[in-house]
Amino acid sequence: MSQRNRVSVLIALLALLGFSSGAFAQSNTLVIAAERTPEGLDGDALKPGTVEVVVQAYEGLLRYGTKKGPDGNDVLDSANIEGHYAESWVVSDNDKTVVMKLRQGIKSPFGNELTAADIEWTFAKSFAQKRTGEFLHKRLGKIESVKATGRYEVTFKLVEPSAAFFGALTHYTPGIYDTVELKKYATAEDPWALKYLENHTVGFGAYHLQSITPGEQAVFIANPNYFLGKPAYDRVVYRAVPSAASRALILKSGQAQWIDRVPLQLVDDLRKDPKLKVAKTVHRATQAAIMNPNFKPFDDVRVRQAMNYAIDKDSINKSVFLGEGIPAASPITPQVDGALSGPAAYPYDVAKAKELLAAAGYPNGIDVELLYSDLNVWEEAFAIQMANQYKAANIRVTPKKITASEMRSRGAVSKRDMPFFTSENGPVVLDMMYALYIVARSDGVTNRGAYKSAEMDRLVDEAGRTLDRAKRNDLTRQAQELWNKDAPWVMTVFQPFYEVFPKTVCGYIYYPDETERWRDLKPCR
Repeated sequence: MSQRNRVSVLIALLALLGFSSGAFAQSNTLVIAAERTPEGLDGDALKPGTVEVVVQAYEGLLRYGTKKGPDGNDVLDSANIEGHYAESWVVSDNDKTVVMKLRQGIKSPFGNELTAADIEWTFAKSFAQKRTGEFLHKRLGKIESVKATGRYEVTFKLVEPSAAFFGALTHYTPGIYDTVELKKYATAEDPWALKYLENHTVGFGAYHLQSITPGEQAVFIANPNYFLGKPAYDRVVYRAVPSAASRALILKSGQAQWIDRVPLQLVDDLRKDPKLKVAKTVHRATQAAIMNPNFKPFDDVRVRQAMNYAIDKDSINKSVFLGEGIPAASPITPQVDGALSGPAAYPYDVAKAKELLAAAGYPNGIDVELLYSDLNVWEEAFAIQMANQYKAANIRVTPKKITASEMRSRGAVSKRDMPFFTSENGPVVLDMMYALYIVARSDGVTNRGAYKSAEMDRLVDEAGRTLDRAKRNDLTRQAQELWNKDAPWVMTVFQPFYEVFPKTVCGYIYYPDETERWRDLKPCR
């Protein structure tokens, strides 16, 4: 195709997607080409597209500090939690009472000031929904009650000391609401105004939803009262562009300043564009094949260990992740303070794998099915590569594709009936206790392979009650080593996570929910 024809095709595509030359040329407008418009705006009732936008409207009482990363840019420091909406706090009652003092003068776009009454109502709403917020703050944070004990004072009572309490308060859930405004939409049938929150934002964050056209675009405007100062971009246009290739094309054309979900396969092409820059971070989740010990042959730890020895992780990294992944020495991302680092727990050793299989009663090897889906773009290539490698150890693997919805439903807490399947799991809070609890505890929400160990539960629970960092790190080290010994997953690497954007945009910081914060972004000077 000639250059003229390529330009014509690009112009036609942009017009079809609603992007016209100069349509968003204003320097104070940020245009994002996303997979979809959000299907809901309540962080306690997550739907497709929710996280990407609610983090712009709702922020936590606390936040992680930053430090300089290897490339000289700012990264979150998981060992350093500092105040955000809360400016200070006092811990007493043997670490079971935390009194937080709120910053004064924090206002919503509606002009109402944040008070302790908003915090009390927010947590009550989240606990009543019995979803994300309840898990984070009751089960992990061990919160018993949240009370406004002054206009700018909130008292948290804990059931027991919790090492995860402060980390959980960095999360965007529960959304901290302007209850003066939100209560206008509450009814006897809907006391928490959940219906209104589906399509509106009522927070104290940097941005506020102005309008939404489902399937087309959502427009957000900066909170003129934002307590950290006016964001650089007055307006954010969040356009739905389902095709990743089309999103990349729109970015290269200059008609968008940001795109969501950059596939690994497109990164090399985007790197070649002199107008763009690529930010690379280690992914929060390890790419793995999960074995369910409730099914034969995976009920025998020697089989699970053999499955790990029989995989060449370096080869998987090169063939599936372009050689840019980081070896998984633990199920916990290296971004989390206390995570094990170094080489993979199981080196490639086919002879050792065969020896373990024989000892487990399978001298002629085993036949298993590996389920995968299109939940993640890497899964199919990963499953095929694993099946090919396993042949050398007499492990005969048949990859089988299932739908994303089946993968989700069968991995749910109430079911968990898949013997062997691909998955990625990782924390959206950079906290070791959060990460271990959801992945390794017997009732963890992302323990989709139903791994169960009384000793693991004991270590996780003891570490969760231990506030001394050195002692807690020793307990979490023991937990990670036990995990590696029990080998419930075939862990390979933490794949790279990429964001690609124009060189004219600065300020990007990676967050573990893998969503940029629009308040951080600004035109480069």
